[in-house]
Amino acid sequence: MIDWLTGTAFTVAGTGTTWAELLGFGTGVLNVWLVARQRIANWPVGIANVLLLMVLFWTAGLYADAGLQIVYVGLGLYGWWAWLYGGERRTRLTVTPTGRREWWALAAAGVALTGGLWALLDAATDSTVPLPDALTTALSLLATYGQTRKRVESWWLWITADLIYIPLYAYKGLYLTAALYVIFLGLCVLGLREWRADLRRGAVPTPVPPGPVPAAP
Repeated sequence: MIDWLTGTAFTVAGTGTTWAELLGFGTGVLNVWLVARQRIANWPVGIANVLLLMVLFWTAGLYADAGLQIVYVGLGLYGWWAWLYGGERRTRLTVTPTGRREWWALAAAGVALTGGLWALLDAATDSTVPLPDALTTALSLLATYGQTRKRVESWWLWITADLIYIPLYAYKGLYLTAALYVIFLGLCVLGLREWRADLRRGAVPTPVPPGPVPAAP
């Protein structure tokens, strides 16, 4: 199975595209569209997507991104549960903003993750792109956490990560994956608009019909 996934599906301008990259392209687009529409099916589709990308990234020498996919499987299972039962009284989650304290915690985690992964990749692997690989890994983890909790600002983290991923994957010769992340970028903008609109709808108070006019004394 691994041999087939790493085999060449087609060649463009002398560069081969593997079946893992091709299938990752299709499941990735579907997954982000489902997230933007808040469809619960995004989680099983996303798990399939990250398993395909794990194979792709390992063969391309993007070791942090490959290892990240294992974490994504766990986050995907948690997100699946949280969207169904993580709201008040085990109800479905609704879109909410990120609180100030949570932002500080995310920022600290992002700096620590980026620095730690950068040092590890530089010292322990033959990665040619240790800093961008570490940075995108950290951003993606933080964005996925926000997605599991339906934090509207998680889309900004994904947009930032995608703007780095696109040239990174092109540099590594993963042109189809780079094109996929251009599509992801557009879908992230769509998702941000959809979730913002949902947040605004939830913030509008439900009108209460007027009661009977009290009788004059």
